Amino acid sequence: MTSHDALLLLSFGGPEGPEDVIPFLENVTRGRNIPRERLERVGEHYHLFGGVSPINRLCRELKAAIEADFAAHDVDLPVYWGNRNWTPYLADTVRRMRDDGIRRAAAFVTSAYSGYSTNDQYLQDIARAREEVPGAPEIVKLPVYCDRPGFLDPFTDAARDALGRLPDGARLLFTAHSVPLSQPNRELYVAELEEAARTVADRAAPGAPWDLVYQSRSGPPSQPWLEPQITDHLEKLAGEGVRAVAAVPIGFVSDHMEVKYDLDVEAAGRAAELGIAYVRAATPGSDPRFAALPRLLMEETK
Repeated sequence: MTSHDALLLLSFGGPEGPEDVIPFLENVTRGRNIPRERLERVGEHYHLFGGVSPINRLCRELKAAIEADFAAHDVDLPVYWGNRNWTPYLADTVRRMRDDGIRRAAAFVTSAYSGYSTNDQYLQDIARAREEVPGAPEIVKLPVYCDRPGFLDPFTDAARDALGRLPDGARLLFTAHSVPLSQPNRELYVAELEEAARTVADRAAPGAPWDLVYQSRSGPPSQPWLEPQITDHLEKLAGEGVRAVAAVPIGFVSDHMEVKYDLDVEAAGRAAELGIAYVRAATPGSDPRFAALPRLLMEETK
């Protein structure tokens, strides 16, 4: 079936208790000279949820779903899990893979798009982890999958469900993580987002208006980032008379902290202030169609 002898699930990582929050944020921002005060402000987002990001729990659920898909299709390969910024750290996982005799693994990352922070950084992380581990297995990142049914179909169902909970005439807002305009491969990232949003919109609500907006900006005000921010766009829509919005986090594969806070708290709160009915659509998470993607991508790259 494949020339790989393991699958590596590679994700971002997140704190699993209040004491983890600042060390985790220091890992994420290392080398960027972010003031401690800024980290503590961002840390408050996590403390609203008990200092726990849902991302590690969601990765465990996705890993179990991938293993179930493998078992259902007679794929006898172990599934490992490593993170960029928190335990289990990627280098530790690579070391365990080496010790288990793994020689060539496929890597499935929890980011569907091309671009620097969504693709290239993961390649750098893999290379760095392998350098840290003498005798590390070869690790081949699987292709981006923002155009695959296993990613788009769950979003289509979720967008349709969100619209069904709103009055007629609701507007679809597809949202993704903003990045600096100077970031490498930014144009490809935007093009892929636009195509994914268009596909889901055409399937979920043919002919209905939709917009692509951004969230989770973290840079200084002087640095231009992708716009519009979702909260700013909600204000614009309110001025145009829009009274209902379905937010579809097309840039994310699971309900991690930037979905739970930036969309479910911040954007939802701004919509309420503006008198806009607001529903946030679900992400793929551990949907069986999404969990099948690693197997399908491995079959293509064997």
